[in-house]
Amino acid sequence: MKLPGQEDFGHSSAHENVLAEEVDSGLGPGPGPGDPSDTDNGESGISQDPLLFIQLNELLGWPHALEWRETGRWVLFEEKLEVGAGRWSAPHVPTLALPSLQKLRSLLAEGIVLLDCQAQNLLELVEQVISGESLSPELRGQLQALLLQRPQHHIQTPGIRPCRGSSAFRNASHDEDSPLKHQNPLRQKLPPGAEAAAVLAGELGFLAQPLGVFVRLRTPVVLEPLTEVILPSRFFCLLLGPPTLEGSYREMGRAAAVLLSDPQFQWSVRRASDLHDLLAALDAFLQELTTLPPGRWDRTARIPPPKCLPSQHKRLHSELQEVTGLSGRSASQAEDWHHHGQHTPSPELQRTGRLFGGLVQDVRRKACWYPSDFLDALHPQCFSAVLYIYLATVTNAITFGGLLGDATEGAQGVLESFLGTAVAGAAFCLMAGQPLTILSSTGPVLVFERLLFSFSRDHSLDYLPFRLWVGIWVATFCLVLVATEASLLVRYFTRFTEEGFCALISLIFIYDAVGKMLNLIRAYPIQRPGSPAYGCFCHYPGPGGNASEWTSTKHKDTDVLSVHLGLVNASLLSPPECTRQGGYPRGPSCYTVPDVAFFSLLLFFTSFLCAVALKHVKNSRLFPSVVRKVLSDFSSVLAILLGCGLDAFLGLATPKLLVPTEFKPTLPGRGWLVSPFGANPWWLSVAAALPALLLSILIFMDQQITAVILNRAEYRLQKGAGFHLDLFCVAALLLLTSALGLPWYVSATVISLAHMDSLRRESKACVPGEAPHFLGIREQRLTGLVVFILTGVSIFLAPVLKFIPMPVLYGIFLYMGVAALSSIQFMKRVQLLLMPTKHQPDTLLLRHVPLSRVHLFTAIQLACLGLLWIIKSTPAAIIFPLMLLGLVGVRKALEWVFSPQELLWLDELMPEEEKNIPENGLEPEHLFSRNDSEDSELMYQPKAPEINISVN
Repeated sequence: MKLPGQEDFGHSSAHENVLAEEVDSGLGPGPGPGDPSDTDNGESGISQDPLLFIQLNELLGWPHALEWRETGRWVLFEEKLEVGAGRWSAPHVPTLALPSLQKLRSLLAEGIVLLDCQAQNLLELVEQVISGESLSPELRGQLQALLLQRPQHHIQTPGIRPCRGSSAFRNASHDEDSPLKHQNPLRQKLPPGAEAAAVLAGELGFLAQPLGVFVRLRTPVVLEPLTEVILPSRFFCLLLGPPTLEGSYREMGRAAAVLLSDPQFQWSVRRASDLHDLLAALDAFLQELTTLPPGRWDRTARIPPPKCLPSQHKRLHSELQEVTGLSGRSASQAEDWHHHGQHTPSPELQRTGRLFGGLVQDVRRKACWYPSDFLDALHPQCFSAVLYIYLATVTNAITFGGLLGDATEGAQGVLESFLGTAVAGAAFCLMAGQPLTILSSTGPVLVFERLLFSFSRDHSLDYLPFRLWVGIWVATFCLVLVATEASLLVRYFTRFTEEGFCALISLIFIYDAVGKMLNLIRAYPIQRPGSPAYGCFCHYPGPGGNASEWTSTKHKDTDVLSVHLGLVNASLLSPPECTRQGGYPRGPSCYTVPDVAFFSLLLFFTSFLCAVALKHVKNSRLFPSVVRKVLSDFSSVLAILLGCGLDAFLGLATPKLLVPTEFKPTLPGRGWLVSPFGANPWWLSVAAALPALLLSILIFMDQQITAVILNRAEYRLQKGAGFHLDLFCVAALLLLTSALGLPWYVSATVISLAHMDSLRRESKACVPGEAPHFLGIREQRLTGLVVFILTGVSIFLAPVLKFIPMPVLYGIFLYMGVAALSSIQFMKRVQLLLMPTKHQPDTLLLRHVPLSRVHLFTAIQLACLGLLWIIKSTPAAIIFPLMLLGLVGVRKALEWVFSPQELLWLDELMPEEEKNIPENGLEPEHLFSRNDSEDSELMYQPKAPEINISVN
């Protein structure tokens, strides 16, 4: 048994002339089989040639009534017709017997090969095919009539499952007369420009010798009766011969279809000029086969399609090196050039050498995209993103507003948080270079605000004026960083730094969500039976009775507690029922609801688990794909609605969302503009530069690390980044918020990632066996702008927002933190620390890096994360910005501990290492094992998104 492999393309001359001309002309190899496709057909990793639909029609019924019947089809994988069940099989990787391929090669070598045939219809094609056969006129006429006979297709429409023998099964072939022609679900999944290939195979008794024909049409034409999908046909293959005991012609037909479905073979055959090129391409395919021992393999088993299609880049690279005769270094450089320069820095990170040169370039680069930033938002997915991020932003504003009010003892509060979020966020979305970023208060900045207020209180300083001068100095320092193009330093923020920062922010989200729930439980204590505070009774004071003197005893026959102390009666009724019957509730537990804490926990975990489940329903097999996509896109919104509905149904007094109802500063007696000095001495405006320097480092690191994460290449952003422009906008907004006494804002990592995740674009129509593939992010400014406008309007939406339970929003907070934390590679390596060796996954990382080195790298990251958390939570938090900057230094020091090859797998190479690699002879192809061909192809594959909200 043989499987088509994915190893080096063998020595082939199938298109030497084409490749040589392309390389000699300086244009590179041109569209190759490994080039990424710009279409949405999901055909990742294959050529830009049209997608090919292949159909196998088998000749059945000899020696009685002969008929052509469709028995198999291929796009990327094989589907077999299960005649008994009346349906197509699940797509699977095809398996072939080696003799079928060898017989096919022999038959084509002795048969008819027509390249660039100019036939305009099926009749002309058949006449050209049989004209070269030495048959009598009678047999030639029979063969022509047989080839022109309409085959029976199996077209399965939604809701219809035709069975063998049914009229739908028999008549489905009449595509011209049947409405099924326009209802074929497969046609709807094929991209525009797709072409067809027909393979006809079978046994024919009146043939004395085998007949093999391979035709490539110069211009694809519709050979309508041959294929179930009405597409222009590019290839035609005919394999007929006298009857045999083993039925080898059917297997040869499958072999021909599998060959045409192979990207490299198809690319070669499209450019072949003669029979020699065709056979060379087939020989190259044979050299890549993987053999499965017959005694260790069940031939009836079907291999499911892989989650990701293997890359074809290395096969093209090997062919380039062999055909052009380039040296290893030259071929590698040509390949790197062809694939967009793997180590070339992006235009946003190239130094101009002029003051504010990077800022000017960012403005010019983003100006041309500005109209489309609004037009691209006209999509239903953006509505879901607005609802999701709006609720997350409002919750974040309330949470951090409350924490800020506690930290500043009322100098700032929830209203300032709402107003600052709305003003700063909307302005940033309008002006920034990366409008997908969500500005918000963050944990590190809140820590600095608390330290600054404590310093002001301890030294009897007026806090808001002192904070104003700190903000002025921070804005000044940030403008200096923009002018000197300091944002270019983000090239040194490798995955080591990004993962440490992202893990810290994710843990802050998780810690805050769980901490808020624990505070809620303390605010609504659980009352247990038998405790002194347990009990609530309804009292009916009679005439002259004293309601303050009572005791209770259990009656024999009823559940009523009757007490006779004078004229006082008591019974076990709920407080509302007691009041309706004219009684008075008495007892320590009459005004507490013991179920609030439990029900709040129920809402908390319900919203969290519901959001997780609905987000992953897109990958399940339940419901149609449209329903799954809607449920996934609106997962967080549906989770919040479910929690609100459950809370409203039971009617318990759970804590609800509190929104300010009056538009005035939290601190009584102050206006919206902060006085420059207040009661502070004048020299304090100069001394504020010292804490401002530390805050500038924190703002720069917080802003730019998030920007690097959001602008990684694997997110396929088309409109580019704007590191200098973003930092300039943050500096300007820092000046504005300081003057108004509003909180300081920078990019919020977790919410920004959630924003991007809610705007993921995926392929709509997927060919059988292929999962929807990631196309990029819907880049626009409108969703963020609407979110922040709604946040500002929320002050006037208190009557509506007051019905949202806070435990539900805390559950969404937990979901965002857990999703961001669990998706980074760092957490996967932490799991390896606790996993026995025999249960560890077979990952490429563990194939190339010793396990002990992986654990050492993970332990260093854990130590850095623990140190950051400790410093953040102690009075030493004043040096927290320096510790963030220290992550880059730690990563630089790791070059003395780990080799470049280990760092290439565990992290990323820094700019100096990338420059030194060619000088030291360590090109990317040499950093990988040349004996492990299935892994070495990854050197041409971009790394998968490591930091996002949902890995699907």
